[in-house]
Amino acid sequence: MEPFHGTTTVGLIAADHVVLAADKRATAGYLIASRRVKKIVRITDYAAMTISGLVADAQSLADAVREEARLYELTYRVRPSVRWLASLLSAILFSSKWYPYIVQLIVGGYDEKPRLYTLDPYGSLVEEKYTATGSGSPVAIGVIEDGYREDMSLDEAMQLAANAVKAATLRDAASGDGVDVMAIGKGGRVVEKLIPLR
Repeated sequence: MEPFHGTTTVGLIAADHVVLAADKRATAGYLIASRRVKKIVRITDYAAMTISGLVADAQSLADAVREEARLYELTYRVRPSVRWLASLLSAILFSSKWYPYIVQLIVGGYDEKPRLYTLDPYGSLVEEKYTATGSGSPVAIGVIEDGYREDMSLDEAMQLAANAVKAATLRDAASGDGVDVMAIGKGGRVVEKLIPLR
């Protein structure tokens, strides 16, 4: 998938957490439309997704999955798995392939263990240990591949995710203005950080 969307988001699994990170810049062509965008969206209290692509499309998808997850829990008295959430997104994207949602998504969360999935605009769904999306992803994935270890501490994992996005902002004009980092662990434990760019 061509990383044509103007942003950088990353995800990785380490220290019994899933870690998501994203820059804060929103662009409209050559205009920086905002410097304070939240590109990590909570779907449930134990899962979130990153946004790369058209914000309206991603917000619509997040709202749909959030409501379906609530309905599932009310109907079956059990929380849907992170795989179920990602598969629902995949089905929605695939069913719209002739008029696609212009998004690349990372879905991460913790059910029995940390889970991480990446989705393209046509619904392809791949489970990953680490991944990146957006126009800065070629730089970001190189940083992650160079520093990733499965035995990393949570602080190390969050710093690696932030460093990957920071590196992308140095080479990708559509990414910048800070890095949001979110880690989701067992029981929906969430750790969030905002890391400014220097």
